[in-house]
Amino acid sequence: MEKGSFSVEWLAQSSRGGHPRPRSPPGGSPLQTPPSVPTDAPRDREAADHSSPGHETEATGVAVPGRARTKFSAAQLQELERSFREQRYIGAGEKRRLAAALNLSQSQIKTWFQNRRMKFKRQTQDAR
Repeated sequence: MEKGSFSVEWLAQSSRGGHPRPRSPPGGSPLQTPPSVPTDAPRDREAADHSSPGHETEATGVAVPGRARTKFSAAQLQELERSFREQRYIGAGEKRRLAAALNLSQSQIKTWFQNRRMKFKRQTQDAR
């Protein structure tokens, strides 16, 4: 079996979600010039947005607009804490079940568990 030849440029493009650059034949010139990455690519826009007004910077301390913080109800917290006491790491099935039962997204469940593990870690370190 022959190994695929991937160039650094191809890997960089594929990791950015761009199209791979065509390889030139050995000793020849490329059939077409590779497209340049536009300056308004998503990562560039994201980086540019951080310097625009309305985004938090170290100097100004302005709040970052975006998704509002989820406020969990007492019933949701009770069920999440119960599940966390049983098992600190949530499996895919339990995550789906909790998301459906609590009317939350699986991403919110995953994030809550990550944050709760960090809180648990801080609490156990402070107790020492």
